[in-house]
Amino acid sequence: MYDLRKLIIAPLLLMVGACTGLPEGIQPVKSLDTDRYLGTWYEIARLDHSFEQGLSRVTAKYELQDDGSLKVINRGYNVDKSEWKEAEGRAVFVNEDTNGHLKVSFFGPFYASYVIFELDDQYQQAYITGYNRNYLWFLSRSPKVSDEAVAEFKKTALDAGFDLQELIVVDHSTVN
Repeated sequence: MYDLRKLIIAPLLLMVGACTGLPEGIQPVKSLDTDRYLGTWYEIARLDHSFEQGLSRVTAKYELQDDGSLKVINRGYNVDKSEWKEAEGRAVFVNEDTNGHLKVSFFGPFYASYVIFELDDQYQQAYITGYNRNYLWFLSRSPKVSDEAVAEFKKTALDAGFDLQELIVVDHSTVN
């Protein structure tokens, strides 16, 4: 019986660990200033997933907690349902808090990678991925960015091996 438990538990631990790993060749930013990263970010573009499907006006808000973790509030507007959708999560640093590799959970004990792999010096734009290249976000402090900023994001993402065929540019226009 003991060996059977090992056979069942070991692959589960590997799967959970893989979800908090780094995509091959992607390095998190090394000198993250958490205080400067806190606050509201606007989602400019993303590779779509079921948890964000149909959402526009998406924002992510990060707040430092007493235990050093970050409270994460993701919010977006579902035009078809004429309603806001919000999810609250928790992010913790995988290594030291100056490294842009965190793990985030919106579902109890299950965590997934949150990797900040590009961040400008003014903390105005960030590129995020997950544990593999199926996850990609372009975040900005402003809901609107220049065409040049979007082009630079796409170039960086393509150079890093992301497939952008399913890329969505997020609508931040006002809801009527």
